[in-house]
Amino acid sequence: MNAVFEIHPEVDAGCADAPVLRERGQREVFCGLTGIIWLHRKVQDAFFLVVGSRTCAHLLQSAAGVMIFAEPRFATAIIDDRDLAGLADANDELDRVVTRLLERRPDIKLLFLVGSCPSEVIKLDLSRAAQRLGKAFTPNVRILHYSGSGIETTFTQGEDACLAALVPEMKTTEQRQLVVVGALADVVEDQFRRLFDELGIGPVHFFPPRRANELAAIGPNTQFLLAQPFLADTARALEERGAQRLSARFPLGAEGTTHWLRAAADAFGVDPTRFATVVGPRRERAARALARHRTQLAGRSVFFFPDSQLELPLARFLARELGMRLTEVGTPFLHRGHMLPELELLPEGTVISEGQDVDRQLDRCRAAQPDIVVCGLGLANPLEMDGLTTKWSIELVFTPIQGFDQAADLAELFTRPLTRRLKLVA
Repeated sequence: MNAVFEIHPEVDAGCADAPVLRERGQREVFCGLTGIIWLHRKVQDAFFLVVGSRTCAHLLQSAAGVMIFAEPRFATAIIDDRDLAGLADANDELDRVVTRLLERRPDIKLLFLVGSCPSEVIKLDLSRAAQRLGKAFTPNVRILHYSGSGIETTFTQGEDACLAALVPEMKTTEQRQLVVVGALADVVEDQFRRLFDELGIGPVHFFPPRRANELAAIGPNTQFLLAQPFLADTARALEERGAQRLSARFPLGAEGTTHWLRAAADAFGVDPTRFATVVGPRRERAARALARHRTQLAGRSVFFFPDSQLELPLARFLARELGMRLTEVGTPFLHRGHMLPELELLPEGTVISEGQDVDRQLDRCRAAQPDIVVCGLGLANPLEMDGLTTKWSIELVFTPIQGFDQAADLAELFTRPLTRRLKLVA
């Protein structure tokens, strides 16, 4: 039993002090508007109004797969030629659109005005617009703003900007509590809530909440766990409110989930025997489910292009629990404070790159000829044409992959492309 529960021994340093290859060149990323696709499903009475172009609208519509007659919780207020030419007052137009939207959708309790590349180029002040409209519609609707522009960010930073915009709205509390930060699928949130209940940890809040009126309060006795690795601005905003971040690996795979839960258990004084009783069987079950995937993936090589900021936790999971070889692990931004526990477990000598110079990375990838490449949609088809097997990194954000029960599902996202390739060449 103990051999299964402790899948791998801890290592002393791993890549904690490893040199990082810093890339500064041409980038290939989605924009932060993409985060709306999972956020609008999470906060059930929120609405995301993008102030942007028709291109922004097409991106959201195609990414979400929403039919034209559906009623999603997002839309685009399109900046057209009249706005760009100064023939119409963009603020008056925005006020008209918001008023019409809220009259039609009285179920909306939280409205985000989401900036885009076009709105930022014409210097439309959405901060002032949110304040103006907020006064008009309070207390029925809370109106906030954030930027989803892709000019300087990668696509997961849209969630970071959204949650950071919510932090000032959180009330103050002195209560000791745990807050789990990062959008999780409802099924995963429910699983974690049951685990925390069994461990005797509470009260526990999830941020973002499922409904706007369930927004957690925050204060000096609040400790929080990051469930997603791309929330640097949100974490900083919470710390400025006095909350304390619990350092932990991210809950990917049996090992990562155990360490993540243990960080909370240690902070809340959970007895080690109780922790082993609650967590041990679940970790063992996850390890058994991973075993069949390990037979397919062990010894295979993987190359990560920088895209989602999930790359380091995923690399740790693939290397330690599935036996894969890490050719290169690229990430758009390396936050050492948040990633140190992950870096400690990466195999010594792993090539880690930060930022992007897509041509150079393509050259290194083609030279390495890895068994699987994790990359953005824009690179996948060219690499497939070169005979390489790819996995879309955005799928790893859209899919529930956190926790013990999802560990095998996460592994299958990597075995499936290899199985497809074998069938195609057979």
